[in-house]
Amino acid sequence: MPIEKKKIEANAKVRLRRRLRFARTRARELAAIGKALASTKHPFLVHIIPMRRCNLDCGYCNEYDDVSKPVPLEEMKKRLDILAGMGTSIITISGGEPLMHPEIEEVIRHMRKRGMIAGMITNGFLLSKERIAKLNESGLEHLQISIDNVTPDEVSKKSLKTLDSRLEWLAEFAVFQVNINSVLGSGVKDPEDALKIAHRAVELGFTSTVGIIHDGNGQLKPLGPRELEIFEEIMTLGKRSFSRFNDFQHSVARGKEHKWRCRSGSRYLYICEDGLVHWCSQQRGYPGIPLAQYTPEMRHREFLTDKFCGPKCTVSCVQQVGILDNWRDPQTLKPMPMAPPPAAGLVQIGGSRSDH
Repeated sequence: MPIEKKKIEANAKVRLRRRLRFARTRARELAAIGKALASTKHPFLVHIIPMRRCNLDCGYCNEYDDVSKPVPLEEMKKRLDILAGMGTSIITISGGEPLMHPEIEEVIRHMRKRGMIAGMITNGFLLSKERIAKLNESGLEHLQISIDNVTPDEVSKKSLKTLDSRLEWLAEFAVFQVNINSVLGSGVKDPEDALKIAHRAVELGFTSTVGIIHDGNGQLKPLGPRELEIFEEIMTLGKRSFSRFNDFQHSVARGKEHKWRCRSGSRYLYICEDGLVHWCSQQRGYPGIPLAQYTPEMRHREFLTDKFCGPKCTVSCVQQVGILDNWRDPQTLKPMPMAPPPAAGLVQIGGSRSDH
């Protein structure tokens, strides 16, 4: 079913605020990259989870539940203070669904107060004009929504038909940057949907990226011929981004292993709702150390640790951070032995520590 389109244009005040915030954010991003190139002693990007619960149940997702309570605001502030003390440059709030957290704007406001670039990944369902205004005032700088299909199906409800009105509100009222991520390989019936979503994103003035979902066993799964064509076309749409400075996505699309130096646990951290540090969303359980106990020495060791899951990684944000350091410090260490965590607390993709 085609999406009914109408001309969407922000008013002059929103356009001015948007330009000013974009300019400030871009300057801070360039400064963060310069700082990261000059020193390896601080995290560049951290994903933090304020709430594991989600209002959706997408068939391919392993990052949510339907029972968790939100992390209390004061606890979130403590974790953000620790990350700021480490020198962290960028924090992305993820989930679950972060907009379900009743004080998420205060979390964002504290991130900005501590000098860190503030981003968020959401499914978009809880956006409203009023919520967008609150996110504007909190200082949010980046927002990403992944949209899986044009109309909802049994795999995913994150459809363009369902979300398009919210996208129009973002185009009209948001002063933060918006990226729409279309998805290939998730089991959605029609891969052409990803192309339609990408074109709609660009039409509304957003940036557009494409994500590739791993298969049910967490491994690389090559795209089909038409999916590959769609992938390449989406990659050429809109503004160029940091993610396109290397070719890992092209390897992922073709199911090829890729050689790089994953700096998760050091330059990239994933902080779960329990306040534990993990390599990433697809290796929850390693190293599984409380953030307050995560020392510079631990970060340095992980910087030099060769990750067994690296060749088959599909986590684009970790790959992007790796660009900063692929040219230096070969990884010569193996992951530290550790007692197995409780089965319910581990999500393990692409190998295991017993491989080494």
